[in-house]
Amino acid sequence: MRSSASRPLLKAALWDMDGTIVDTEPYWIEAERTLVEAHGGQWSHDQAMQLVGQSLVFSAGLLQEAGVAMERRDIINTLTGHVVSQVRKSVPWRPGARELLDELYNAGVRCALVTMSEAPLAREIVASLPAPYFDFLVTGDTVSQGKPHPEAYLKAVELLQQQDPDLSHHHCVALEDSAPGVAAAVASGVVTVAIPHIVPLPHDPRRATWDTLEGRTVADLEELVALRHEFPDATFGLDADAGSVARTTASPVRG
Repeated sequence: MRSSASRPLLKAALWDMDGTIVDTEPYWIEAERTLVEAHGGQWSHDQAMQLVGQSLVFSAGLLQEAGVAMERRDIINTLTGHVVSQVRKSVPWRPGARELLDELYNAGVRCALVTMSEAPLAREIVASLPAPYFDFLVTGDTVSQGKPHPEAYLKAVELLQQQDPDLSHHHCVALEDSAPGVAAAVASGVVTVAIPHIVPLPHDPRRATWDTLEGRTVADLEELVALRHEFPDATFGLDADAGSVARTTASPVRG
């Protein structure tokens, strides 16, 4: 056990799911294409890329525009059902995700799942993990505004604070792969790590960027959170080769 004096500033990790923990995006794209084609339309790669990281309500709206003559709720249920059936056959884990989850769990760092997927799919993924890594799930059907709005991350921080009133967003790090997810995490004020997948992300000094979770450790997350505490107005950068965090303090990055 660490003494209170040396207790790490990292208290919680907030995990995106699709594209970060599991590579389910191909399942979603297949579900979208199948549904659009069943309604006589065509679904392009570019259209599919517009939905990566978005809320299911937003996605259902674009599918309606593509010719799917169904209510949004029915579209969401159809897509989710397809992906759940695929996950039950094979869970496509992303490199390093389970290993980092396991290390966080053993280190006593609380974890929450913050995903725009709905509870049926999220529960399938969580049930496939070898230990109860997540304290709770914030899913797309439990928030009124999906990513890129920060509501889901703000809700996660509030739930964490119910057991630890001293916790703030500065003690939390979010792990995200998509532009909407990164935008939501950054807007919530938590330390944000982007692990781009499927869709390249534009440069944003307000978050760190890792090529992969493979080989990453709790110490790496602690370093980012400690940097935020030491330099509240710092911007983040990452030297991918050395794995060292760069910082500048020229100006604040959040209003």
